[in-house]
Amino acid sequence: MSHQQAAAISDRERFLALLKEKSYEKRKVILSSGRESDFYVDCKQATLTAEGAVLCGRLFYEMLEKGEWPEAVGGITLGADPIVTAVSLTSALRGKPIPAFIIRKEPKKHGTAQWVEGAKNLREGMKVAILEDVVTTGASTLRAIERAEDAGLLVSRVLAIVDRNEGGADTIAEKGYRLEAMFLKEDVENA
Repeated sequence: MSHQQAAAISDRERFLALLKEKSYEKRKVILSSGRESDFYVDCKQATLTAEGAVLCGRLFYEMLEKGEWPEAVGGITLGADPIVTAVSLTSALRGKPIPAFIIRKEPKKHGTAQWVEGAKNLREGMKVAILEDVVTTGASTLRAIERAEDAGLLVSRVLAIVDRNEGGADTIAEKGYRLEAMFLKEDVENA
């Protein structure tokens, strides 16, 4: 095993431990999809820590390297905000800078009435990756894809920190996209 592989494994293990410690809660909760669940994963509790931002940026960067490289990364506010920033920063530190963009939940009320923030760093036809924190039904991810495409971007990849294994990957696949998850629900629960 190379030094780089060992470092990647330890980053993955440490980020998983951080998710379990900061983001995972075993309790009854109503999800944004309206479904009831017996656990909750709030990735922001991990991605908004200094260490979590570094680890998240590195791990997503490494996932992106294993497929078609995007020209930008984006996602829906608020969960994607620290993620896309971490990935953009990591890409710059590694000499392969890609911009980040954020998709609003509703259009800007004044001025341009735009859905996408960071649009001046983007161009029509640009290949982008949509990054998510947690995927449940896939509805939020599909909204992000739609908004990005409405802005003239080509969504080439869809990645998430956690796939809850509740049909989201299948729903996304039905629309022609493949969800690449860093972790599955079971990984976080059993960490």
